[in-house]
Amino acid sequence: MFDPDVSIATERLTLRPFGLQDAARIRAIVKSDARFLPPGAPDRASGVPAWLARGVHELRRSGQGVHLAMIDAEGLVVGAISLFKTSWDAGTTEVGYGVHPLYRGRGFATEAVRALAAWTFEATGLRRIDLTADIDNIASLRVAQKAGFTWEGVLRAAVLDDDGPHDLVMFGLLREDRRTPSDTLPRTELRTERLLLRPPTPGDVPDLAATAADPVTQARTGVPRGYTEEHAREFIDFCERTRIRGAGIAWTAEEQETGRYAATVDLRDVDWSHRTAEIGYMTAPWVRGMGYAGEAVLAVARWLFERHGFNRLQLRAAVPNTASQRVAEKAGFVREGVARASLGGDDLVVYSLIPSDLA
Repeated sequence: MFDPDVSIATERLTLRPFGLQDAARIRAIVKSDARFLPPGAPDRASGVPAWLARGVHELRRSGQGVHLAMIDAEGLVVGAISLFKTSWDAGTTEVGYGVHPLYRGRGFATEAVRALAAWTFEATGLRRIDLTADIDNIASLRVAQKAGFTWEGVLRAAVLDDDGPHDLVMFGLLREDRRTPSDTLPRTELRTERLLLRPPTPGDVPDLAATAADPVTQARTGVPRGYTEEHAREFIDFCERTRIRGAGIAWTAEEQETGRYAATVDLRDVDWSHRTAEIGYMTAPWVRGMGYAGEAVLAVARWLFERHGFNRLQLRAAVPNTASQRVAEKAGFVREGVARASLGGDDLVVYSLIPSDLA
């Protein structure tokens, strides 16, 4: 059973059971229609006293979990966090959380998840904590990664919302895990003589879609045919999910002088054990021939080698795509050979770059 008097202190929060002392705050939350309280919370202010006296504690009394309030330094309830679906025989439980809309973006969820996970392993015999998040909920995916959970897979169409079925990402944390953020490449900005490389944003969608739909891009890359702005939005979210998994990262390259989109550069197939990755790029048709792709690729390569200790960067280009091959060669990549039937049956020229190539 979970301790009815548990109190967990973090740097900025206290996690404790909800109590009658929270009545005024919970009534205000219910009246404001802010959605973050645990399942079963009242939808009318009149139901608050009974919920605080009995309802919110039923999960703990059943032995299947516990609901805790996140209390900030001013004594306000700013969120809720729960353990549920607890199996004492199997030694497993699941964590879920919610933060008041006015307090999101401050890292409270990550702080609370880390603290509750540490307490769970220290104070109980449980050995594993599950966490699930909607695959489209980038903020929750980041919380899981920052709290040290491992991305284990995707449960397809696992939940049904008003807009249809959604996939869930399954994360897990074991007692023996290090409980520090898993290996990822950090969102960062890089500057070259002419370019600013920054994380992609929704504002890039029109230019990204126009670039990917350009006939030259369509002919020389594997982007979806009939590329639309919806494809571009999906690509931006996909890149961030890939980063959270530790498998890659993407940048938008924009001209420093004009601020206009010039290219997309991405790292993929990141192998942390051997410190290797592959790089790809796509240049806007309105700046082709200006050398931006090579400039951006070289900046990313130096950052990857010098800041993160990587050993090898691979680049592949379709055999007919001589422009892309020139980018690789001007950036210092060494041609290694041809990988046959690698992209839709087409042959790809394989290049590589290692730190000594840039010495």
